[in-house]
Amino acid sequence: MTGFDLTRLLAERGAERYDLHTRHLNHQLPRMLRTIGFDKVYERAEGAYFWDADGQDYLDMLAGFGVMGLGRHHPVVRQALHDVLDAELPDLTRFDCAPLPGLLAEKLLAHAPHLDRVFFGNSGTEAVETALKFARYATGRPRVLYCTHAFHGLTTGALSVNGENGFRDGFAPLLPDTAVEMGDLAALERELKRGDVAGFVVEPIQGKGVHPTPPGFLRAAQELLHRHKALLIADEVQTGLGRTGDFFAYQHEDGVEPDLVCVAKALSGGYVPVGATLGKDWIFKKVYSSMDRVLVHSASFGANAQAMAAGLAVLTVLEDEQLVAHARHTGELLRSRLAALVGRYELLHDVRGRGLMIGIEFGRPSSLGLRSRWTMLQAARKGLFAQMVVVPLLQRHRILTQVSGDHLEVIKLIPPLIIGEPEVDRFVEAFTAVMDDAHGGGGLLWDFGRTLVKQAVAHR
Repeated sequence: MTGFDLTRLLAERGAERYDLHTRHLNHQLPRMLRTIGFDKVYERAEGAYFWDADGQDYLDMLAGFGVMGLGRHHPVVRQALHDVLDAELPDLTRFDCAPLPGLLAEKLLAHAPHLDRVFFGNSGTEAVETALKFARYATGRPRVLYCTHAFHGLTTGALSVNGENGFRDGFAPLLPDTAVEMGDLAALERELKRGDVAGFVVEPIQGKGVHPTPPGFLRAAQELLHRHKALLIADEVQTGLGRTGDFFAYQHEDGVEPDLVCVAKALSGGYVPVGATLGKDWIFKKVYSSMDRVLVHSASFGANAQAMAAGLAVLTVLEDEQLVAHARHTGELLRSRLAALVGRYELLHDVRGRGLMIGIEFGRPSSLGLRSRWTMLQAARKGLFAQMVVVPLLQRHRILTQVSGDHLEVIKLIPPLIIGEPEVDRFVEAFTAVMDDAHGGGGLLWDFGRTLVKQAVAHR
């Protein structure tokens, strides 16, 4: 027996969490959390809620950036992990064909019947890296196209198709790439005519700003790509597994059949990192063209038993609890109730999205008093008003949300798929109270805005 006791360790040193991060990890994280008032201490979590040491509940409308699709600690996923650990399987021998990866691949591919094979890695960015490598090798071409404002991960290959310069700056040289505006088919065709494009990677709904692809764009892009012998890569890392009210978000548009599809996040059940790249048979057979190339692309922890068990449990729960249809219904309820507020508040400009992936956009008001306050914030840093809304949602109403990207006046809602009408009611009531405060002169809200302005100016 060793002296390791996890419960005791957390009890003795859990209170040091912010100091430990400051000393040994990313020191800017605790600084940022303290600056915006997010330095909470959560003691436990279940479903769509956290609880602090005082027993107060917090509604999670962020789901770990989409990882917690089933909420936290779903009993079916927990039991699957207990079972796989108790089974003492001979995992990761590297020289066998374990059953769980094949079973999970079979279950995933049933939701994308035009695809044939799966590669398992450990994250969304690995799934994208796999797709980029496979597309370049299968086509024999070097260049990959992506959309402006896209986010596909932060490893070097995925960073090459990242549409945000703030992430790319200082990490060049990257892979050959070109950005096109989402929806601009003429720009896409111009690039394809150069004859060096391996593929086009696209989020069916961009996470940054929550922008769905325009109607008909994916199908038209697919036709252009195939005409020029290039591949369509759908990044479903955040949008997949029911998030948008269909199993995959590309399925909202008839006739769209991507050549490669990337998934991760919710497939983990919130427990074990896992990513997957689904693709057509001919692509996989070209990459793995001989026994000499059997390990030409692999991952040390890919397809481990715990990740595969979690994935199988997640897909079973999605089916048994009919969570895809539930996300469609609950998402429409939440979106429609928020959209009804657009005419009521001049600072609220748009509510958009699909299923339980919703963007709330703020914009310049018309009245003089509000406009002067808005201009003050914009002069300091774009995105501060959205942050002004996010903070009281947490501090006063105990609801965790996020601004959907740097310098954006958009809040993104990506709650667990299990939320229902009580959570919709709680969020809408809290959001309404915050907007009432903002439009009524809201001393506390605008005082916090002035604090943010001072901090933004100081950090320039």
